[in-house]
Amino acid sequence: MATLTAPATTEPHDTFPINGTDYIELFVGNAKQSSLYYRAAFGFQLLGYRGPETGVRDRASYLLQQGKIRIVLTTPMQPEGPIADHVRLHGDGVRDLAFWVDDARDAYAKAIERGAESAHPPEVMKDTDGEVVIAAIRTYGDTIHSIVERRNYHGLFLPGFVAVTPEFAPPPVGLKYVDHCVGNVELGKMNAWVDFYARVLGFFNLLTFDDKDINTEYSALMSKVMSNGNGRIKFPINEPATGKKKSQIQEYLDFYKGPGVQHIAMATDDIIATVKALRARGVEFNQTPTTYYDTLQARVGKIDEDLATLQALGILVDRDDEGYLLQIFTRLVQDRPTLFFEIIQRKGAKGFGKGNFQALFESIEREQALRGNL
Repeated sequence: MATLTAPATTEPHDTFPINGTDYIELFVGNAKQSSLYYRAAFGFQLLGYRGPETGVRDRASYLLQQGKIRIVLTTPMQPEGPIADHVRLHGDGVRDLAFWVDDARDAYAKAIERGAESAHPPEVMKDTDGEVVIAAIRTYGDTIHSIVERRNYHGLFLPGFVAVTPEFAPPPVGLKYVDHCVGNVELGKMNAWVDFYARVLGFFNLLTFDDKDINTEYSALMSKVMSNGNGRIKFPINEPATGKKKSQIQEYLDFYKGPGVQHIAMATDDIIATVKALRARGVEFNQTPTTYYDTLQARVGKIDEDLATLQALGILVDRDDEGYLLQIFTRLVQDRPTLFFEIIQRKGAKGFGKGNFQALFESIEREQALRGNL
C-alpha cells in the first residue's frame, strides 16, 4: 500500500489569506479557436469576452467556466508586444495562476516586503458593476500570480468583459474546481522555488518525491509540493534528475523554452462519468499498462469502484492514511510537448498519488520516445 513521503510537520503561516484560485489565464495563438476546443472537448461554458469590440485594442480574451474553474484564453491582436512574444517563445501556455484574496493592496505589499518581484502594482479596474483591484508578482519563468480583490464588484468577471450567450454550448462534464497546478523548473532550481513559496507566501512543504520514488532505466524527476494553510492552493514543483537519457521534465523545458506550468489538475465528484464524457468528445489520455491493475487491489485495498471499469478507462488509484484518490492524465493538448491536464477525484486522500507517479512517469516517457525526444 502506498504511503506519503512527508517532511517534518510545520505549522503554516500564510503571508496573506488566499480564498482559492481566481482564474488561470493562458496566452494562446488563436483564442477563438482554442475556446471552441475547450468547450467542445472539456465542457467549459463560454461566459464572457473582452476585445476590440469592447474597447480593448491589443488582445482578445474569452472567459470559460465550469464549476468553480475559470479559464481565460487570451490572444494578441498584433505580432508585437508581450502577449505575442510569450506565444512566439512558449507556444500556447499558462501565463497567470491568479489568487483570490480579500485585500489585494495588503497582500501585494506583504509579498513584495518578503522579496517577491513585482509584475505590476495594484491597479483599480472599474465599471458600472463596481471595482476590482489587481496586482501581480512573478514566479518561475514567465509565469505570474495575479492577486485579485473583487469584494466590491458584482459583475460577470472583470471590468471590460461582456456577457455572451453562444448558441454552441455543450454540457459540462462534471469538473468542479482546480485541485493543483504543477510547475516544471530547471535542474537545481526546485529548492529555490520551494523557498520562494515558503518565504514570500508562507506556504509549507506538504510532500516530497525524489529520484528514488520516480524513475525508469533512462530518466527520473524530483518534486516537492507546496501548499497554503487552507489547502486550496497546491503547487507541486518538478525538476529533472540526472539519468541516462533526457528526462520528460527536461523535454518540457526544451520545448517551452524555460520553466512553466506543466499540468492543471481539475477535480470531479465522479471520475468515471467525467472520463467517459471526455473520451466521447475526443479527449485522449495516457495509456496505463494492463499489468498495473494486476496488483491494484492488493496495493490500495477496498474501493467503491468496479476494477474492470477503471482498467477499461485507464484510471489510476492510490491510497494514503486518510482515504484514496482516483486520477488520470490527458495526453498533450497541443503539438508542443508541454501542457496537459489531470482529472482527479478525492475520496478522503490528501496526497498526490505517489503510488501512481511511477506509472505516470513511464507512460509519459513512452510518448516522449515516440516523439524521438528521449
